[in-house]
Amino acid sequence: MKYALLSLCLLLTTSLGFAQETKRLTAEKHNEYGLIFSLPKTHLDLEVVATKTIRKAGPYCQYAEKYLGIPGAITQDSEEWSIASVKAIPYGLPDPEEQYLMQFKSGSEGYIVLDENGLLLSINTEPVLDTIEPAAPKAKKKSPLDDKAYAKVLSEELLMSASTAKMAEVAAKQLYRIRESRLDLVTGEVDELPADGESFKLVIQQLDEQEAALTALFMGTTQTETVVKHIDYVPVEETTNEVVFRISDLYGVVDADNLSGAPIYLTLKITEEGQLPVDNKGNVKKMPKNAVPYAIPGKAEVTLTDGKKTLFKGEVPVAQFGVIFGLDPSLFTDKKNPTCATFYPQTGAIRQLGK
Repeated sequence: MKYALLSLCLLLTTSLGFAQETKRLTAEKHNEYGLIFSLPKTHLDLEVVATKTIRKAGPYCQYAEKYLGIPGAITQDSEEWSIASVKAIPYGLPDPEEQYLMQFKSGSEGYIVLDENGLLLSINTEPVLDTIEPAAPKAKKKSPLDDKAYAKVLSEELLMSASTAKMAEVAAKQLYRIRESRLDLVTGEVDELPADGESFKLVIQQLDEQEAALTALFMGTTQTETVVKHIDYVPVEETTNEVVFRISDLYGVVDADNLSGAPIYLTLKITEEGQLPVDNKGNVKKMPKNAVPYAIPGKAEVTLTDGKKTLFKGEVPVAQFGVIFGLDPSLFTDKKNPTCATFYPQTGAIRQLGK
């Protein structure tokens, strides 16, 4: 099975619809009124959103319960990754074995619209472009422990303390004074209140930041950030528990053959095979001469798991599990009232057909 770990910037150039460009080709004398297009092979974009959790221990973690009365302080720095979500999004790329020539009549003024890869999107009309919004990564918030940012709130007494135990004691006293100051402001038990509402908010904000910094010295901090990875998977046949990528506590989302991570499995089951159309008597229709080909796709159920929990389960259309049929070309070359058609770029199936 073919799959590869891709960056988001690479996928932006595919037919996913993130930033899709189109090109219109008109049947003219210079191309002998023949236009070339491709039908797609369905790929699956496995969009993986992974969360990195970073825990940092404060320098006074061993004194947290003694001076703050709070158990559960972080005592050791650590990092871990987990999967927040996975999606299987079908999209199409040209199938080199499904390239065709559509022949128009002289003077018909017919045209087709292709995507940037040469997939057929529409005939004699503008295409329907679906927009898929990719998941966005989220950066971690700053921690008071980053680059010792907490140092700016430390008092002179604390900095001059001779031992870590004494520093922790002074920091705890400073923390309680900050809490008392804030309570006095909120209850109005101060000699002079800030001049206006904005000044009041600013003072409270500064006290909150100082409290957070001092608390972090004892309790530590937890930061999270998310990254988004895209894995290109080409359905070929049914498969069970195929390893498509791994999640590593050290490196996050890694390739399937990177044994530093725990495996994520894909199971694909064909739920419907595309069938050739039949007439009123149940007989398979005959392919029109010089037909304009389109796909009648099949469907597959895709399940992604970590071996214990289901991360994604859904049904997707797949061109490879279907068949190719064709439309009568005279529908599109009628000079007075030509037919228009739009197609799904994921599969090459007809989206809409009409005048």
